[in-house]
Amino acid sequence: MLFRDIADISFRQLRVLHVLMLEKSLTRAATLLGTTQPAISKVLAKLRLEFNDPLFVRVGATMQPTPKALLLAEPLRQLLAQAEALGRAPVNFDPTSSFRQYRLLVSDVGQLRFLPPLMNALVTEGPHVQLVALPLDIRQFQAQLETGVADIALGAFPRATQGLRRQRLYSEGYLSVARADHPRLAQLTGRAGFLAERHIIVAASYTGHGAHVMAEQALTTEIPADRIVLSVPSFVGAALAAARSQAIATLPGRLAQGFGREIGLVAFRPPLVLPKIEIAQYWHERYHRDAGHQWLRALVHRTFGGPARAD
Repeated sequence: MLFRDIADISFRQLRVLHVLMLEKSLTRAATLLGTTQPAISKVLAKLRLEFNDPLFVRVGATMQPTPKALLLAEPLRQLLAQAEALGRAPVNFDPTSSFRQYRLLVSDVGQLRFLPPLMNALVTEGPHVQLVALPLDIRQFQAQLETGVADIALGAFPRATQGLRRQRLYSEGYLSVARADHPRLAQLTGRAGFLAERHIIVAASYTGHGAHVMAEQALTTEIPADRIVLSVPSFVGAALAAARSQAIATLPGRLAQGFGREIGLVAFRPPLVLPKIEIAQYWHERYHRDAGHQWLRALVHRTFGGPARAD
């Protein structure tokens, strides 16, 4: 038997082993589980003793599982799934009396776009429910959803796979922003005037803006290189920089019109062809039928979405 005697091993330690199987990195496993690398190393040392096997060996920059670890992978996944099912909320989930904590993966834009409306909705629909915003790294978000580190991810992730479900919320385009007192504001909507200005470019990054790649390419192709004065990995950072300079930033439309207006920016349609962004919520198949999880997804969809449809 693979699990001949695991009486001295906790489910927390088995969960660490499962995440290590997925990530093959102590550092990434620690990030996913919200702990430190030394803590993960300590658990791995105990597991090696219990299973009388190294479990992982370093190959280059990654930790590769041994043959015995590979044999453990599937029964371990099943064991953790069954254990987790025992602790799930009952079918009759009552949000008005629940103290459940939900963890959301959101980018910098998502924190502004999603969190305040959800907080307002919870005042009446789930007064004791807590939200925790987690930093988004698109290299890890699928594993975070699978392992239960996060409940849902909100944003645009065109390459999401591996057992994830998706429900479209809305689509939006891009708008450019400039200070309301910009000396050439009237000329910015024309192609020549727009391209002649100084620009702030948001670089597609691993921190939630992976879907921005096509828009970034369109902007950098059209805007002369010497007119790009700043490149940042954050839409919010770009908006703040535009508010404190005479440079132009091009942002998702709702951010440009909402947050942009609050900090003294005027939004206008850029004279370039830019793609739309499809915003959705994502969750793992393992939690699809959990009543409390279903309630959260329904709340998100009511607050931000259109006609219900899950992929």
